[in-house]
Amino acid sequence: MAVIDQFNRPIITGTPAVPQPKAPQAGSAEGASSFLDVLKLKLEAESKTAFSKHAVTRVHERQIDVSQQNLERLGQGMQLARQKGLRDALILIDEDAYIVSVDSQKVVTVDGQAQKGSVFTNIDGTVIV
Repeated sequence: MAVIDQFNRPIITGTPAVPQPKAPQAGSAEGASSFLDVLKLKLEAESKTAFSKHAVTRVHERQIDVSQQNLERLGQGMQLARQKGLRDALILIDEDAYIVSVDSQKVVTVDGQAQKGSVFTNIDGTVIV
């Protein structure tokens, strides 16, 4: 037979507190997203090449060098790919691999420090710059 203790219930008085919304902190999803937006705008302003949201995220996460010199080399690689009639190309700049859509002049994804054994699919050709 179970005995219910009626005298040990918590006593609640007043109105419940409403939690205040927290400001975004460094490293939070909102803070990271705004940083990625700024990074994407900077990349597109310095280059004729657009970067997909996925590519911008990869650049940020893997700390890939997207200096003005590398963006110029990427542009040269896209010109060479266009001249050869490629539509989707792998452009290798030093150790970094860029998968690009030549028709839309957009970087689809980026792989920093592509290593031996890396496999890239759904491309028409490769350009080494």
